[in-house]
Amino acid sequence: MIKELNVIPADSRNTRKHPAEGKSRKKRPEWLRSQIPGGKAYKEISDIIKDHSLNTVCAEARCPNMSECWNAGTATFMILGDVCTRSCGFCAVKTGRPVQGLDWDEPNRVVEAARLMDLKHVVITSVNRDERKDGGAPIFAETIHRLRDEIPGVTIEVLIPDFRGIWDALQTVLDAKPEILNHNLESVPRLYRRVRPQAKYDRSLELLRISKEAGMRTKTGIMVGLGESPAEVFELMDDISRAGVNIMTIGQYMQPTKMHLPVEEYVHPDMFETYKEVGESKGIEHVESGPFVRSSYHAHKHLEPSA
Repeated sequence: MIKELNVIPADSRNTRKHPAEGKSRKKRPEWLRSQIPGGKAYKEISDIIKDHSLNTVCAEARCPNMSECWNAGTATFMILGDVCTRSCGFCAVKTGRPVQGLDWDEPNRVVEAARLMDLKHVVITSVNRDERKDGGAPIFAETIHRLRDEIPGVTIEVLIPDFRGIWDALQTVLDAKPEILNHNLESVPRLYRRVRPQAKYDRSLELLRISKEAGMRTKTGIMVGLGESPAEVFELMDDISRAGVNIMTIGQYMQPTKMHLPVEEYVHPDMFETYKEVGESKGIEHVESGPFVRSSYHAHKHLEPSA
């Protein structure tokens, strides 16, 4: 069985207030009722994480796929600490200026955890470290190298930040040659000021272009339900198709707390099917689309071209 794991420090919730705070939440429809976590493998993984003082993004973000993924032995590592230098309107990770430099023992701990879980496919993501010119890219590269040195046959996906458009930092990750290079656009261009205020749509698109030109298998993802129109999603699909992106994920945005952006719409499952069909008709090799889809959902299935 192909396995993955995702670890971050505890107490990583974002405590900032967003202008949307206090706006009443929409009632979730029946198709968004997620399964209560449980099962033998889920308990085993939970016990291992607890015994080794580890935490997971899956639990911190209350991912709706946690039960399914943990019972399949899957999750995703998060590196570069627990403080993000950005304040995206959808994310519950704590924001601020990190007080510590890079933790060069972190790659070793990732390898140790990967061995413990008997992982064959590892997904690595991170917070943004905009206070550093290298954006923390050397830790991404070192983690990839250490995993390859210590776990024969391991495959790796990285979900990276935009490194503020400092392409030398991106090159550090590209040179380590992960199997999949993922960078999420998150939303349509019109909503960036509200959803990703410190990001730039064109910059993220350029990162995907550069990575594809470097020979990477590329991937991106967005959330829907933030106020975008289907036409805007289709235009975004055109952009990423032109950039040569291989894989796209589309999932329903769910408001983490009252301090975050409100849900504008719960998109019907039929529309997710339409997004999948349209995206693949536009030349995107594989579109993973559904209310519960998240960036690393079914990540191991994206290693090879679709049949």
